Amino acid sequence: MEDLVRRLTPEARITVLTGAGVSAASGVPTFRGKDGLWKNFRPEALATAEAFGRDPSLVWEWYAWRRFRIATCEPNAAHLVLADWSVRFPNFRLITQNVDGLHERAGTQNIIRLHGSIWEVACWQGCGKSPKRWRDDTVTFKQMPPRCPYCGGLIRPGVVWFGETLETNIVSQAMNAMKCDVFMTIGTSAVVYPAAGFIEQARANGAYTVEINPEATPATRSVDLPLSGGAETILPTIAASL
Repeated sequence: MEDLVRRLTPEARITVLTGAGVSAASGVPTFRGKDGLWKNFRPEALATAEAFGRDPSLVWEWYAWRRFRIATCEPNAAHLVLADWSVRFPNFRLITQNVDGLHERAGTQNIIRLHGSIWEVACWQGCGKSPKRWRDDTVTFKQMPPRCPYCGGLIRPGVVWFGETLETNIVSQAMNAMKCDVFMTIGTSAVVYPAAGFIEQARANGAYTVEINPEATPATRSVDLPLSGGAETILPTIAASL
């Protein structure tokens, strides 16, 4: 860890990738963990455009439940350290796979959100009157499924579903962030592309690579520094050494 601390200088280009493990200590159910099932449905069966087309009420019931759970959670020590780093280090960039919005609530600046936000919505029909996406913090909707205030049609969660492609500009921002001196992957197995290729890309650009995760992942053997444990414990330890 001392080697890592020496590299975290004000001039360093630092890029961090976070996944569901960062929010686990806040009480947010992990996507594929033991709390991943909801009413005997797997997330993979609900987070698709096809599922929404078949039964938008069911899909929205699931997302409303997730919004309610997340609304009761607070950013943990890991979120707070990363938020501080986003202000402290001029060349810090954070990429997240999470949609829970806890990084934003912690005060993290300039977040690259690969999979969107559960607190954003979009018109299902893509009506010309509405923005592409907009913020909606509603926890208890008066009407289910909720309707677009611009055209009266259905709205959908502003997240990237299975089978959908990531926005080109978001991927470009993330790939540009791989031009860094230190790359840290935290709380994610990073087995889904493009995140799965980030470590290799950062290393190809000369970055020192770090993984923080309670369990070993496919990336553990390939990084320069694997740190086993929860981000809410390890990140404050690193921060205290700076």
